[in-house]
Amino acid sequence: MAYGAITHDFVLKLKQIVGPGWVFEDEATRALYGRDQTEDLEFPPALVVKPENAGQISAIVTLASQYRIPVTPIGGRTGLSGGALSVFGGIGLSLERMNRILSIDTKNLQITVEPGVITEVLRNTVAEYGLFYPPDPSSQGSCFIGGNIAENAGGARAVKYGTTKDYVLSLEVVLPSGQIIQTGAHTLKNATGYNLTQLLVGSEGTLGIVTKIVLKLLPANQHTLLMLVPFFSAESACEAVSAILNAGIVPSALEFMERNAIEWTLRYVQDVRLNIGPKVEAHLLIEVDGNYKDILMAEAEKIALVLERFPTDEILFAESEAEKNALWKLRRAVGEAVKSNSVYKEEDTVVPRFALPELLRGIKQIGSKYGFESVCYGHAGDGNLHVNIVRGNLSQDQWQNEVPKGIREIFELTVQLKGTLSGEHGIGLVQKNYMDIAFDGVSLELMYGIKSLFDPLGIMNPGKIFPDHA
Repeated sequence: MAYGAITHDFVLKLKQIVGPGWVFEDEATRALYGRDQTEDLEFPPALVVKPENAGQISAIVTLASQYRIPVTPIGGRTGLSGGALSVFGGIGLSLERMNRILSIDTKNLQITVEPGVITEVLRNTVAEYGLFYPPDPSSQGSCFIGGNIAENAGGARAVKYGTTKDYVLSLEVVLPSGQIIQTGAHTLKNATGYNLTQLLVGSEGTLGIVTKIVLKLLPANQHTLLMLVPFFSAESACEAVSAILNAGIVPSALEFMERNAIEWTLRYVQDVRLNIGPKVEAHLLIEVDGNYKDILMAEAEKIALVLERFPTDEILFAESEAEKNALWKLRRAVGEAVKSNSVYKEEDTVVPRFALPELLRGIKQIGSKYGFESVCYGHAGDGNLHVNIVRGNLSQDQWQNEVPKGIREIFELTVQLKGTLSGEHGIGLVQKNYMDIAFDGVSLELMYGIKSLFDPLGIMNPGKIFPDHA
């Protein structure tokens, strides 16, 4: 795809749209917005623009289409697949100024927000009304709700409550043409025409820019019970996941962490303490929630009975909110801890949960074959295993040429197990050349046709999702 040049005239017109103080051409700003949390990749945009409303975005995109300038929407820069990287330069469109909670409808349990609202701010705000927004990605303290929609983010509580797509009722979207459309309705049921809302959720900013969101909320539960279960076998920990759910219990969270994931994180998070037995290989972090403590205790006892079938060490119950917070801090910091130790590639595999033990075993065998170490953890309750492949002492040749072969084999195994390439991080830049594993040529061509229909000039977040040969 051939793109136009950014001229002085083009920049002047951008400044007329958003004001001269909101167009940034300096190297430091461009470098900052040219990175997210994906490996050590850097793709600075030619300039950064920070609009404050949908009208400005519409004018920016209309101008960009006239000049054939690529536009990359940028949220909180917490992504792990390179979805917000400006791989063709052009405009880095930051949505950080669009950070207002517009309304909370307590009668219908809905909230209307702009895309730059931080997910944790949204969750904490609705909690003050006795309401609950379940999606809780580990980066919730800094990621934007718009980015969550772009990637269909999940989090620890997806096992019981689902992912972002399950809460999006309606969207306002600026199309690559500059037109503004509304999708969906403020209703829980909608069988009216094609579901454009759900098409846009998870489309990674390649079909348009979301500028307003209506989300469904739930009544908040009053109590949680949290337990940490050490296993002497990592595969047994994975096997226990299905056993718990097959016993008729749906935890609000069911997280898996290998021993090295916890050890690295304990060194990284200085204010959390945990003694790990010498034979422990993995942990499950299990939470149940509800409004009645006696019911939660009964569920915890039933889980403990299930776990008696597996080789475990002593189960730790969090006795206080402080202990609960410490355990969740430990779990949510794993990715940062791994990155603080080494450059790494994070794969976001997901399989039917019963296949988790086979997936974990295969990942370790593939790592041995190609000489890399992996740190595995994730949302075991819904079969979503994050695989952090650590560079460590690997040479440049091994990192660039051998590790991708291993990643391809991991994805091939994942698909053989009836899973797919990504559960919540998206495809973006770094997984796009593996898409042929999950989809045949007809399916890829159909998706590319949808992209072309929305974005015939190819200016909206180009270089993402589709393989280079597509």
